Amino acid sequence: MKVGLIGFGRTGKPVASTLLRSKEVYLEWVLRKSHQLEHRSVPEFLGIESDAPGIIYSIQDISISELLDIQPVDIVIDFASEDAIYYYGDECARRQIKIITAVSNYPEQTIQKLQELSKLTAVFWSPNITLGINYLIIVAKFLKKIAPNIDFEIVEEHFKEKKDVSGTAKVIARELGIDPNQIKSIRAGGIIGRHEIICGFPYQTIRLIHESISREAFGNGAIFVAKNLMNKDPGFYQFERLLLPYFSL
Repeated sequence: MKVGLIGFGRTGKPVASTLLRSKEVYLEWVLRKSHQLEHRSVPEFLGIESDAPGIIYSIQDISISELLDIQPVDIVIDFASEDAIYYYGDECARRQIKIITAVSNYPEQTIQKLQELSKLTAVFWSPNITLGINYLIIVAKFLKKIAPNIDFEIVEEHFKEKKDVSGTAKVIARELGIDPNQIKSIRAGGIIGRHEIICGFPYQTIRLIHESISREAFGNGAIFVAKNLMNKDPGFYQFERLLLPYFSL
């Protein structure tokens, strides 16, 4: 699978590293806002041996249509900003290039945009694309189905500079029918991301915990999604739709 990566910042760099080390995907290019590193090779910049070109381009100097003409891809993976989809979305959908976006906090109008694009191509969105966190959500939903009256509490921990409540915690709350105002947030040091669901039974407690040790975990999740999305028809996909078939023992 030939992929293009949108974003090369705090998360984009480790994701690119994971993509380059994978034998299942082929990183054609990286697209970012900045001119910095423009036309450099990502494998060379990261010191990774790879046959993939991984050329860095800037949105200031090339349009998405020009880029897709010279280096076509099967899938675009977005780890950039909330507004990036408006740069590449329409052109990718028109060409039926599949879209994977892991931007955590989309406003409602942008989610509606994703759903519009999904009429033409397969569009996947997850505020947290790690396999572990999505497994955690599904397990918690099974627990709620088994024991609908148990008490749930959500605690999320992130690095000190993160201001808002995490998008992942909000998704957990929504999926479990919990008021998002109940989410407990902790900000300290360089915590990449830790989410805990406390399930309180009358005489026992279950704690479901997911902790991101390295941002490469986002790259592994993106590769899993790419493999499972590749043969899918146009539509709007989220993790539960891709993961549930694996729960058949």
